[in-house]
Amino acid sequence: MYRFARIITALVIAVSIMSFAAPQAAPTQAGTMQRYIVLYKQPAVPADAASVIAKAGGTLVYRYDQIGVAIARSDSASFRAELLKDSRVENTSSTTGFGVQLNEEYEVVDAAELAQSAAGSWGDPLSNRQWDMVQIHVPEAQAVNSGSPSVVVGDIDTGLDYTHPDLAANVDFANSVSCVGGVPNQDPAAWNDDNGHGTHTAGTIAAAKNGIGIVGVAPTVKIAGIKAGNADGYFFPEAVVCAFMWAGSHHIDVTNNSYYADPWLFNCRNDPVQRAIWKAEQRAIRWAMSQGVVVVAAQGNENMDLSKQNVDTTSPDNGTPVTREVTNACVEIPNEISGVIGVTANGYKLQKAYYSSYGVGVTQVVAPGGDRRFQDPGDGSRGYVLSTYPGNRYALAQGTSMASPHAAGVAALIMSQFGKMPQGKVQAMINQTADPQPCPPNPFDPGGTGDWLATCTGGTGYNSFYGHGQVNAFSAVTHNP
Repeated sequence: MYRFARIITALVIAVSIMSFAAPQAAPTQAGTMQRYIVLYKQPAVPADAASVIAKAGGTLVYRYDQIGVAIARSDSASFRAELLKDSRVENTSSTTGFGVQLNEEYEVVDAAELAQSAAGSWGDPLSNRQWDMVQIHVPEAQAVNSGSPSVVVGDIDTGLDYTHPDLAANVDFANSVSCVGGVPNQDPAAWNDDNGHGTHTAGTIAAAKNGIGIVGVAPTVKIAGIKAGNADGYFFPEAVVCAFMWAGSHHIDVTNNSYYADPWLFNCRNDPVQRAIWKAEQRAIRWAMSQGVVVVAAQGNENMDLSKQNVDTTSPDNGTPVTREVTNACVEIPNEISGVIGVTANGYKLQKAYYSSYGVGVTQVVAPGGDRRFQDPGDGSRGYVLSTYPGNRYALAQGTSMASPHAAGVAALIMSQFGKMPQGKVQAMINQTADPQPCPPNPFDPGGTGDWLATCTGGTGYNSFYGHGQVNAFSAVTHNP
């Protein structure tokens, strides 16, 4: 998440795990303008939707005809009840308050310790701190293929700093957009990164090899900023739907998704309000994949086995969290949508990062996300992942947010080397070329305190911590498909 043209004068270092939670929807009150997801029973928006919505006391904001979802707004307390009188409407829900927030802490330090380049190091001046790239064999892969400019990766995040010297050459302005509010807006000022998270993930994917700062996994592909998270790091449902519809309609090749979609950490289909929102998001994701978009997503930072019944104690984050049981009727989005490449995080010692969630059937692969507590390589990175950050800077951060863009970059290299292909084939190649990682002895208890206790299930070929193994960029571009 940083750009640097010359010597770095300051470095932002993330000192906590990116955490995600979703606030509970506020009750609809008369006179309060609210946005709504309107989910139709059929995958189409009726021609008279605008007039029907107006009659119910609202205004049509945008329509996604391909999936039967509309975005509306209204200040009428009876809007939902009135709209549900239309038999064509499956459900509708206010999205006000349904924002999943990225929570991060940063520490600004003197960057002189990172500005020196080690003799014989690969890449750019700060690449001697990129243990993560060496770990997944990016230098060797780039000797074969560093990425094609005809391949576009859409980073669905908080936007990106398109002026950053390490990103500027690769930014795809034609395919970048802000979806905040649920309506596409291509004004660069709208999709510029005012949070920082998106610039960091974008750098891991496609920071240029240009003698400045760092090098991304695929430094000559194009990167499109698809802004779905606002300045406060909230991802609202209408923005998530818009982002995937944009990716599908603009033939984006790969999307990286380092966030949770609303409404809560887990989205339960037996809750009528949550169902309307997550079903709309699910339709958008599946439609994007049907248009050839490869979807890569972070697994989460709760050290939770997603394949088992759980207890969610973190949501909503706009008040007092409510403890609730989470069954198989509840999923994380986009990570648990069928076909999505779910990525867990490891650290320098190839162990599961202490915070990373996991689970059989959910985890596809593992990639470097950093682990500041237990896996410090001693190179000055302190176990974090180094990447670009807004304002001519670079940042160190950790989380499955940092792991997912590594896998997205490998997907982009595969398409660059072998041509564009559907999600399933890219996923199969990533899985087949990953380096198998066996389960550690159980119970897995980094630090020996029980604070990060986890149990790995499965074998060397596939298990709940590492899926099919750690992504291997070199194997991916030299594999015979």
